[in-house]
Amino acid sequence: MSILPRIATLLLLAVPLLAGAAPPPRRVFIAAGSTAAGYGPARAPRNGWGQHLQGFLDPGAFEVRNHAIGGRSSRSFIAEGRLDAIARELRRGDVLLVQFGHNDAKQEDPGRYTEPREEYPRWLMRYVELARTRGATPVLITPVTRRIWSFGSLLDTHARYTDAMRELARREQVALVDLNASSRDWVRALGEEASRAYYEHVPERGIADDTHFSAAGATMVACLVVRDWKTLDPALERHVVRDTDCGAPATARQDAAAQPRPSQVVNEAALARAQPGPHGGAGSTTAYPLFADADGLSFVMRKRVLHKGAGIGLHQHHKDEIYYVLAGRGRYVLDGKVHDVGPGDAMLTRPGSTHAIEQAGEDDLVILLAYPVTRP
Repeated sequence: MSILPRIATLLLLAVPLLAGAAPPPRRVFIAAGSTAAGYGPARAPRNGWGQHLQGFLDPGAFEVRNHAIGGRSSRSFIAEGRLDAIARELRRGDVLLVQFGHNDAKQEDPGRYTEPREEYPRWLMRYVELARTRGATPVLITPVTRRIWSFGSLLDTHARYTDAMRELARREQVALVDLNASSRDWVRALGEEASRAYYEHVPERGIADDTHFSAAGATMVACLVVRDWKTLDPALERHVVRDTDCGAPATARQDAAAQPRPSQVVNEAALARAQPGPHGGAGSTTAYPLFADADGLSFVMRKRVLHKGAGIGLHQHHKDEIYYVLAGRGRYVLDGKVHDVGPGDAMLTRPGSTHAIEQAGEDDLVILLAYPVTRP
């Protein structure tokens, strides 16, 4: 190659640097077993939390590389050369998430079993040392909980392995996401019945798996991982693209039991009240005063059905009020301007404005109203 083509090539390579091109994304490697692994449609509804992790992270900042695979322990993952595969790619600035424990406890299989007190931490240190050697950040993740209830209590089937990982993280100053604790709190808050939908339960196929997750469960576990990872590394916050206000505190069930004003579920059929059109409106309506008797509620919500020919007469507002059209069509008059409204339209009326609404067409006009409580 002559000198001119070489110069041209060097200039082309330098353009991104001169233009201030964004650095390549940091890679997040997952070394784990089946609860983090990825699954295709043939294994539906089974999902692993690792396959949902990317959905929480800006792909321009983090690229998830999920090496998790079912049936592996901290020992067998290394014995099969899977950590070597990660080592070939791992570079400075990357993150290595490590979660094992489910299969380490299988004493009947010497190829996977690791004694929890000394062997298990020793194998985990292989992952930590690799990350540190390459300038990457190791993050240990305690085993996610199984959904095994006994007489109303959620059993901890990973206690010895969880304790060993916590102690290793403390001793070696390794970042730790205590997923065993956060997932146990989450499942306890759900309760025995409601938690079933988050695991791989398919009654029509005879599947009742309390270790592996449905898509909803795997997504929630990924959320718990990112939520606690942000606590370890606050700089991660700006690269998280989904809400991570997930999970529940350890006291969730006690907190619910101690509520002075319990939450509740009602059905509108028991609330229906036939009424003439409010504010001098024509025709008849049916009102559904939702939670009208709930003590201490700071807002009012009600559903109102305007039957054919009915309306809410013109009146001036002294409070904020929202109308939301659920079904039907109507003519909404706001400060003298007419709006044809239908399903999906939302109307906010502020103090000082006047409004009125009339049903239109053959079908009932169904609206949801919300406004703050006015106190004397």
